[in-house]
Amino acid sequence: MAKATFAAGCFWGVEDAFRRLPGVTSTSVGYTGGHTDQPTYRDVCGHRTGHAEAVEVEFDSEQVSYQSLVERFFALHDPSQVNRQGPDVGDQYRSAIFFHDPAQQAVAAEAKAQVAAASYRPVVTEIVPATTFWRAEEYHQQYVEKRGGGACRI
Repeated sequence: MAKATFAAGCFWGVEDAFRRLPGVTSTSVGYTGGHTDQPTYRDVCGHRTGHAEAVEVEFDSEQVSYQSLVERFFALHDPSQVNRQGPDVGDQYRSAIFFHDPAQQAVAAEAKAQVAAASYRPVVTEIVPATTFWRAEEYHQQYVEKRGGGACRI
């Protein structure tokens, strides 16, 4: 299995969207890209950790390509919004692709360039190396499914 990590605003809806894709074998919501070990939701929402709310996606690359996942990522949110998505505001809601190898970095950079070329606003999505992914508290995992749908706007 391969791994991909994305931040596109509130992680509940992002996880749900990726989890439903054929070829995705598992998803987890959590925190990454910051400087604090073992952050909690409260820590991240307090804007002291530097972490983004993110989704770690495990996928079968023979069933779904990383390119397809990146395309889905860009379709899920507005990559021109700085530190927000819709009504959710804060650095934890930033747009970011956390790449796991140089091939992922190249795919992400090319996709970002294509989205930027087709947009009238700057694309602010960060493309940065994946660091430790801290799994969020259990009540956040598959939140949309547990709540019967309708969680947050993405």
